[in-house]
Amino acid sequence: MSLFLTIPREGQAVVREKMSRFLAFAIPVTSVEEAKEAIALYTNEYHDARHVCWAYMIGADRLTYLSSDNGEPSGTAGKPILGQINSLGLTDVVVIVVRYFGGIKLGTPGLIAAYRQAAREALDDAGMVEGREMTSLSCTFPYQAMNPVMSLIKGYQSTDPVTIADKSFDNTCSVTLSLPLDLLDELSGRLDAISGTSVDRPGTKH
Repeated sequence: MSLFLTIPREGQAVVREKMSRFLAFAIPVTSVEEAKEAIALYTNEYHDARHVCWAYMIGADRLTYLSSDNGEPSGTAGKPILGQINSLGLTDVVVIVVRYFGGIKLGTPGLIAAYRQAAREALDDAGMVEGREMTSLSCTFPYQAMNPVMSLIKGYQSTDPVTIADKSFDNTCSVTLSLPLDLLDELSGRLDAISGTSVDRPGTKH
């Protein structure tokens, strides 16, 4: 089973250090695009802040990640934020830390410690949950096969996060499903066994 750790909801924290305020937000996301949208949203909302630094990790394989110091000295903000995501083994998350400068410089060690603490407290506030890597499949079938196809899908929906992303019911019917990757082979095989059905697997997503 393709399992991973992520956060179930948004978490927040406020850290104060030598008159500087660090506002931290941990946000669950499922793609780089969603992470970038969240970063843009918070950058715009806190446009009056000195720095809006961030890091994200995407995908069950934890191979897609990026961080930004946003004007802070190199390695003092984005890297420690990402480090907290890594230390908890999380993915599908973006952590944004907004800094309002208080007039007293913190120095490299102070900045690293403050960004690290803010990120960790926001992640702790968000909590942790086990996620399943998701994929999708499409199935076309004749109208006569609708009842067995939909009954099969409903059976999975009662126990697993299987959702209908798109559907069309006509002489030739089709459904597109979002489902856990570990169910793909089993569900595809059972749909294929229904007379007249044709299954297509577009690919996986995290």
